[in-house]
This record gives sequence, structure tokens and C-alpha cells, in this order.
Amino acid sequence: MSNTVLCAIDVSNKGRDSNVVKQAARIAALEGAQLDVITVMPDFGMSVVGGFFDKSHLTEATERTKTDLNALVLDALGEEANAKVRHLVAIGTAYEEILSAAKANGASLIVIGAHKPDFKDYLLGPNAARVVRHSDCSVYVVR
Repeated sequence: MSNTVLCAIDVSNKGRDSNVVKQAARIAALEGAQLDVITVMPDFGMSVVGGFFDKSHLTEATERTKTDLNALVLDALGEEANAKVRHLVAIGTAYEEILSAAKANGASLIVIGAHKPDFKDYLLGPNAARVVRHSDCSVYVVR
């Protein structure tokens, strides 16, 4: 493994991804790797929907998401471990941003949670499945 483990979580799950962060931290510690934790916000700026939001909305949403991400990792790992984690907030399509961050940071492993799929996920494929299919590095899926 290289020196980076990328853990992808959804901060809107309010604690459901805590076990994903803990698993990623264990693996990173075993490998002596840097732990990066990423969450992805949807991008409404390029669509018709984007016109309904104030220009400051994206900045405020990004700051709130950074705060939520930090709080989730802090709760899962504690203050000392959280201080060593790189917190990443991306904007766009979840699986594309996760794959892009993994490539940009030279991650050798992506840790991602798999949640109970909805019917639409069987037709379109959930983000975890897309990451597994398209990743250039290993992917560890936490149930």
C-alpha cells in the first residue's frame, strides 16, 4: 500500500458512517498511512436549480459540511486522531469526486460504506458499486 487511505462518507447519514471511519483508521494505522476522509456535496450551480440559491449558499453549505465532517470524525476517532486526518469536502457527483480525490492523492485504498440499497439503486447502481467498478486502486466496502 502507498501512504494514503481515502475514506468516503456521507455526513448527512448522522453517525451511520462512524463505523466506516473507524475501519479506515484501523487500516491506515496498520499500514502507517495518511487517512483522508472525504464527503461530497451535490453541485446545483450548473443546473436550473442553481438559480434558486443565493450566491453565498455554496460557501455557507461548504463551511457547514466541513464542520459536520470534522465533528463526525472527531466523534468516531477522538481528538488526537482527528488532528492527523485530512478532511476533504468535494462538490459534484459522489463517485466521480471520490475517484478523483483517490487519484489526486495517490490513495492505494478507498474505504466506503455500503448502505441498504433502494429500488432505484438496482437500476442505476449505488455510489459504492460505481467506486468499486471504476477505481484504479483497491476498495474496501464496509457493511
